[in-house]
Amino acid sequence: MNLSFMLRERAAAGKPIRIGQIGAGKFGTMFLAQARTTVGMHVAAVADLNIPRAQSQLKMASWPEEQYGASSIDDALKTGKTFLTDDAESIIRHPAIDVIVEATGDPKTGIRFCLSAIEDGKHIVMVNVEADAVAGPLLAKKAREAGVVYSLAWGDQPALVCEHVDWARTCGFKVVAAGKGTRYLPHYHKLTPDTLWDELRKYLKIDDPKSINLKMFNSFLDGTKSGIEMTAICNATGLESQTDGLSFPPASRFEHADICKPRSEGGVLEKAGVTEVTSMVYRDGTDVPHNLAMGTYVVFEAAEDNEYSRRCFKEYNLLPDKSGRYAALYRPVHMIGLELGVSIASAVLRKEPTGAPFCFNSDVIATAKRNLKAGEILDGEGGYCVWGKQTPAQMSLKEGYLPLGLAHNVKLKRDIAEGERLRWDDVEIDPNDTAVKIRREMEAVFGNSNKSQ
Repeated sequence: MNLSFMLRERAAAGKPIRIGQIGAGKFGTMFLAQARTTVGMHVAAVADLNIPRAQSQLKMASWPEEQYGASSIDDALKTGKTFLTDDAESIIRHPAIDVIVEATGDPKTGIRFCLSAIEDGKHIVMVNVEADAVAGPLLAKKAREAGVVYSLAWGDQPALVCEHVDWARTCGFKVVAAGKGTRYLPHYHKLTPDTLWDELRKYLKIDDPKSINLKMFNSFLDGTKSGIEMTAICNATGLESQTDGLSFPPASRFEHADICKPRSEGGVLEKAGVTEVTSMVYRDGTDVPHNLAMGTYVVFEAAEDNEYSRRCFKEYNLLPDKSGRYAALYRPVHMIGLELGVSIASAVLRKEPTGAPFCFNSDVIATAKRNLKAGEILDGEGGYCVWGKQTPAQMSLKEGYLPLGLAHNVKLKRDIAEGERLRWDDVEIDPNDTAVKIRREMEAVFGNSNKSQ
């Protein structure tokens, strides 16, 4: 754990990591709040389509106004200030930038900027997990071939879960399940930006719906974000999606080893080696005590003939299940963008990602929230038409299912029943769209097996 020392060495040599950030939304702003005071890092430029909003976000993140007053990237490099622009490509092309933080949240935009960064020899930290769920395995492969790092974002739950899995395997344990906690009830799959507010007010202290992006928050509750994040984890660890996706069992942080194990052993999982998301509320809507709503976990087991290690599970309070065969480790919180510096430092200084996809085990499929009619225009993640259901990649390819990230601003060609997973043939797709072409290329490269490429 020497990243901070390496950063200080860079600072002392007058060579801080020079960062170009694309997107100044919630995640990006949280990172900027910490980046200003991180020794050895310099956010040279921030790109956002709405510069006045970016200025407002920086002010909210405690940045002095003069700090983001650079007149150009070159001026920022000379003065240590930050340049604001609406031209993301100009940041990617600048030769002094070491790493790009892609934080737009739009899958098609993220894929385009990621390809540009790779082509220009820049490391990329993909905050945009939506883009990773569409084509991450191919993007990471292209980055490796170009000699740059493609990394999931530390502080976001997928990268933290990848670290849990790596820890367990490095210690010689078998990973049974891994994932996170969230708030879930079955009817949430039907939520829209219009019906979300009443649910949010039950547990978030927000007074004005205009103060938040309701479409984005809706994706957190309707099951979509969970499907996206678990897909990123599967493709970066080799874990698998369950056939019918996530079941969201209620569980306290102390019950994960009993609940997130195979059904054959008394748990809820289809099999071992999968992802699952647990709920902070029981199905009657009451709160689960000591829930893991903002946290992450891994359930693991020692070898069948290793009775000694299993005894240690109990002796060292590793939260074993009732049988003593399985145990759990959890992290109670994640701090999102406040922790992103770990990914940036790791990518630039160690040339090592904090999680990166290497296989295509899981997919996120557009699934009808209601009965849809031919001619309707889909509105993507968190909208009124579809939610994202985690699905095994091989099933997705065999059935021709439509990735959620491509289910935005496309027209339906036939009626779709509520709960049905959509197919490519159900919508009018532009085959020349960059994201569509990259997705099809990924299917061709990774589609024949689950093996890494």
